Amino acid sequence: MVRISALSDDLLLKILSFLPTKVAISTSILSKQWQFLWMWLPKLEYDDYEIICPLSSWLRYDEFIDKNLPLHRAPVIESLVLRFCHGCLSQPKKIKRWVGIAVSRFVRELSIGYFCSNRKPHDVLSLPSSLYTCNSLMTLKLEGETILVDVPRIVCLPSLKTLKLQRVTYSNEDSLGLLLSHCPVLEDLLIQRHDEGDNVRALVVNVPSLQRLSLRIGIECSSSDEYVIVTPCLKYFKIEDYRGFPSYLIEPMPILEEAYIEVLRTMEKILESVTSVRRLSLESVSRFSLGPKEWYLTCKEYEPVDLKNKESTVPECLLRSLETFEFSSYMQTQEEIDFLSFFFKHASCLKSTPITDYVP
Repeated sequence: MVRISALSDDLLLKILSFLPTKVAISTSILSKQWQFLWMWLPKLEYDDYEIICPLSSWLRYDEFIDKNLPLHRAPVIESLVLRFCHGCLSQPKKIKRWVGIAVSRFVRELSIGYFCSNRKPHDVLSLPSSLYTCNSLMTLKLEGETILVDVPRIVCLPSLKTLKLQRVTYSNEDSLGLLLSHCPVLEDLLIQRHDEGDNVRALVVNVPSLQRLSLRIGIECSSSDEYVIVTPCLKYFKIEDYRGFPSYLIEPMPILEEAYIEVLRTMEKILESVTSVRRLSLESVSRFSLGPKEWYLTCKEYEPVDLKNKESTVPECLLRSLETFEFSSYMQTQEEIDFLSFFFKHASCLKSTPITDYVP
């Protein structure tokens, strides 16, 4: 049997990478071979979620990161996760310094979750300006209303492919647009807005390289905010918007493959921009026209439509290309029966039609 001490450092590092960072660091007391091994870990994760009272435990964890992260020696940090569910107990200045250290170690993936129950000025986390010029950064995930996205005048993220901004706050209404305009190879973007306190008034996504876009707009966001989307290479589009009367300007998405749309209003306006889509899921459907494309269509809710005398307005895709249609929450109402009768009469290319009953 091979003793673990006989294993190579590279193999031991792979083993340590499966452990929580704090546990991996604690192995330094095992022997001289293990004493400095943790310093070369390519992936680091610090999460205070499992820390329970007393307060001293949180403070010690804060000190633990502050002491050990600067000692890290790996030439490249593949991934760094900083997650603070008790953000108000961590000092934002320290977190800012830790991010700066990661940037100096050519971090490739950075994920920060910072949550505070109160939005007090001294709890706001502002990230170092060096982050916005990090050539190695490929993935950036930020979550928390007290994270301030304060984009400097000089910004360049030439390697960033994945960007997720969830319930963050922007320093001004131009910050998001400035950030996106300097991500030349960005492919995957998620933006989640919680309320109008994030300082966004006009959300502009003009990213020619983007392939996946997900938008989640909370009900407390202002309906007067405008949304402009210019993404000619988009393949996947998801939007969840719970506002009353939002305003959209969406340029055509000619190679779109899949779309998930859940909105209270303006459904038809959005559908006009996704006529090339092949797989479409709708959460709230009103009257709309479908283009001549082969679609997978999922409708979970719809407004009753008078189908009498509609023979001249049958959607082209229903006649010639629609192959799969899913209807959920079927309640056997007269409107549903009329709709399905109309649908099956004209869906000549249909191959699959899953219908599931409503379950209260």
